[in-house]
Amino acid sequence: MSGSVVAITFAPVKGLALTRVNEVELESTGLRENRRFYLISRDDGRLVNGKVARLLVQVAAATDRDGTALSLRFPDGSSLGGPVELAGPVTTDFYGTPVDGQVVGGDFAEALSAFAGRPLSLVRTDEPGTGSDRGAEGSVSVISRSALVGLAREARVEHVDARRFRMLFEIDGVEAHAEDGWVGRHVAIGSAVIRLRGLVGRCAVTTQNPDTGTPDLKTLRLIREYRSYVETDEPLPFGAWGSVEQSGRVRIGDSIAPL
Repeated sequence: MSGSVVAITFAPVKGLALTRVNEVELESTGLRENRRFYLISRDDGRLVNGKVARLLVQVAAATDRDGTALSLRFPDGSSLGGPVELAGPVTTDFYGTPVDGQVVGGDFAEALSAFAGRPLSLVRTDEPGTGSDRGAEGSVSVISRSALVGLAREARVEHVDARRFRMLFEIDGVEAHAEDGWVGRHVAIGSAVIRLRGLVGRCAVTTQNPDTGTPDLKTLRLIREYRSYVETDEPLPFGAWGSVEQSGRVRIGDSIAPL
């Protein structure tokens, strides 16, 4: 069974708004710009994401391939941009995995702290790909549009926005949750080859509106009710994660198919 890529989204800063693009270059560590930056609490150094600071999803970010420049755009139309100045090393616990990075100096963290209403530090990962929840082993993710249609039907709503699930690739032309059956297999996508390694367990971020951060859909209850039969290492599975086995370019409209 084969499908096609219908959307590509990523977050230059973990927890901030998703960026939608028409094509990406996948490397061994995934997309270089994806989650190259993340936020930590200035009080205790713990990782901060959308569960902790929901409003940050309203802030859009952009960076270059090497993370040497960053820009932020706030919902009131104001913006902040410039070179990334590194101010010192820090290691952060990513769900049991230590991630090395450098604190970013300048005004970025102050602007984000003021918007979020809590003291934050901005960090750039030392290595691309390590800012994802599962590191380079989970640097790519896939969700089928038909799965979203099925979830909307369960929720009795017209549409469920794929951005709730913050996946790199949304695909169409396959049956609902076809990606479940691709776990453990190599999958050709565009000119790249990925290997899907597991299903993505879901958290409260998916209940939040992807534009405002306000909880407005009981996704976790819905997934628990109609996906409880699925065997998975992570609870409440919806979509699949994996790694890049062969570098290549992926564009909107490219085919995706298990090998």
